[in-house]
Amino acid sequence: MNYSQSQTKSKIFILFSIFLCLSLSSFGQSKAQTLGWKLGVQAWTFRNFSFSETLDKINQLGLHYVEGYPGQKIGAGIEGGLDFNMSPEKRKLVLDLLHKKRIRLVSYGVVNIKSREEWEQVFQFGKAMGLENIVAEPKPEDLGYISLLCDKYKINIAIHNHPQPSHYWHPDTLLTALKLATSTRIGSCSDVGHWRRSGLNAVESLKKLQGHIIQVHLKDVIDAKDPSEETIWGKGGNDMKAVFTELNHQHFKGVMSIEYESNPADNMSEIKQSIAFLNTIIEKF
Repeated sequence: MNYSQSQTKSKIFILFSIFLCLSLSSFGQSKAQTLGWKLGVQAWTFRNFSFSETLDKINQLGLHYVEGYPGQKIGAGIEGGLDFNMSPEKRKLVLDLLHKKRIRLVSYGVVNIKSREEWEQVFQFGKAMGLENIVAEPKPEDLGYISLLCDKYKINIAIHNHPQPSHYWHPDTLLTALKLATSTRIGSCSDVGHWRRSGLNAVESLKKLQGHIIQVHLKDVIDAKDPSEETIWGKGGNDMKAVFTELNHQHFKGVMSIEYESNPADNMSEIKQSIAFLNTIIEKF
C-alpha cells in the first residue's frame, strides 16, 4: 500500500470515527424525537452540581433539553442562582451559556408563586428565556388569571403533582381545577414516580388525564411503602414499559424530563441505563 492509499484510508477512518461519535452522542435523543418527545433532564437530578455542570452532564447523555429549577447555582463564572427574577443582563449570560453548550431551556419549575405580580414576573422570565412550559402548583382560584398570562405570553403552565397530601396528588383534583382555566395552555406535568408514592397506578392516571398532558416527569420508584429510593427504569414498581406505551398511544408530543432523584452525586450510569431501556421500548412501537 502506497503513501497516498494510506492517507486515504486514514481520512476515511477519521471521518467514520467522527460520524460514530456523533451518532452515539445523539442516540438517546434521536429515538425519542421520532415520536415528538423532547427528552431532557430536570436539573434537580444534578442538584449537587451547578447549572453549567448540569449542562455538561446532559451533553454526555446525548440529550439537548433541560428543565431548570429555581435557585440552582449557575456557575461558569456567573454569580447567583437560576432565579426567575434575574436581571436582563444575567439572563443573557445564561442564554449564551445554553447556546455554547447546545442545550435548550424548555421548561422551568417547580415554581412557588405568591402573587399576581410574581406570576407576571415568571412569565416575563419565561418569554425572555424561550420557555415552552412553566411547571407549577398554582391555587385553583388563580387559574383564571393565569390563563390570561398563558395566552398573552404563549407559554404553558404544566401543573405538577407532588405526593399526597399535596393539593394535586390525585388526577381527579387536577381535572376539577382545570374547569376553572380558560386557556388550553394549562394542563398536567405528570410525575409518574410521585403517583406511585401516592399509591396510584401511573398508567391509569395517564389515561384519566388524556388530552391534558403537557409535560412528564420520569422516574421509577422501587417500593411505594418506602418511596425514598428510585431505580433504573424497568427495575422498579412502575410499569415503565406500559407508561411509555400509553404516552405513545395518546400521541403525546412534548417535554419529557428525566428526574432521577437518587444518588445525586453519581447517577449517570443509572440514567444511561434508563435511556437505553426507553430506546428498546421505542424500537417496538
